[in-house]
Amino acid sequence: MHSSYPTTSYPEFRRAAASRPGRGGRGRAVTARAAVVALLAGLSGCSTIKHTAIDQLGDALAAGGTTFAADNDPQLIQSAAPFSLKLMESLLAERPQHRGLLLAAASGFTQYAFAFVQQDADELLEKDFAAGSALRDRARRLYLRGRDFGLRGLDVAHAGFARGLRTDPRATVRSATAADVPLMYWTAAAWGAAIAQSKDNADLIADLGIVEALIDRAVELNESFDAGALHGFLIAYEMNRPAGAGDPEGRSRAHFARAVTLTDSQQAAPFVTLAESVAATRQNRAEFEQLLRRALAIDAEVRPEWRLVNLVMQRRARWLLGRLDELFLPPLAPDTPAVTASDAPAPPDLISEHPAPVASTSSSPTP
Repeated sequence: MHSSYPTTSYPEFRRAAASRPGRGGRGRAVTARAAVVALLAGLSGCSTIKHTAIDQLGDALAAGGTTFAADNDPQLIQSAAPFSLKLMESLLAERPQHRGLLLAAASGFTQYAFAFVQQDADELLEKDFAAGSALRDRARRLYLRGRDFGLRGLDVAHAGFARGLRTDPRATVRSATAADVPLMYWTAAAWGAAIAQSKDNADLIADLGIVEALIDRAVELNESFDAGALHGFLIAYEMNRPAGAGDPEGRSRAHFARAVTLTDSQQAAPFVTLAESVAATRQNRAEFEQLLRRALAIDAEVRPEWRLVNLVMQRRARWLLGRLDELFLPPLAPDTPAVTASDAPAPPDLISEHPAPVASTSSSPTP
């Protein structure tokens, strides 16, 4: 998003175009899925032809286009995406080592969870805590599903990679190459977002070192990946990095500057992430508002390939602007003793708010 901000390509907002139902086309989606099932059933007698057909369909889904990413109707994509995701899972059941599909599933589930489940949960918590909490649990499960697809994809190229992350993550990631960066990013984004939704799960929180190893190695291999997606993640993460060198805020701002440069100031996500991760934490209300208004000022039509992610992040910016009195302490009256940091409202979640499971437009084999 990293909150952080899982950042962009929802289910695949770009890649699932091949299976996207039309407006009001739920029946069309069901028909398409039935056609796929019929095709696979008809080919059951010849495994070679069947596998070839599945591979070709999987390649098409994994390669995708920009249809989802360029859409101007987030609700339409919210309705269409589940079919695409379940289709990917169906194909992976037949071809479990299709790396392109594993990447598409990892990024797709992560982005869907952030854009259409976590944001709804965050807004609902204010009105109905029980219902909002249940929705956050759903987001966590979807993030973990995305993480597991990412780990499977990494294992395809590097046998035992997932197991090695559990024993020595820093040594294990050294075997990764530039070709692995998309899977490393989406695996880390999904894992980090799940951790942010699981503050009562000590075992999951203990995995934060694995997330850090994956992201740091990805930056070494291709720091400009997906128009600054890695830097977008790190804007939020640096404020909570254990034993990080130097000033956390300085590191976060450096990643923000790089993300803005790589997106030519045309993505809302870096502005929203800095507002949540730094300005809110430092109780800098003026900067918080300035950053969010800057995000809202971005014209989503200028870069059509980022249209959807900008609309998603602008929705979050408007929601945050509506919570100013909850996030910030009122100005001190004259002669009022200063409050300590412990008196301030709790800052946004570390990786959950991060427009990172929303990445730019592409992410491997397509994002």
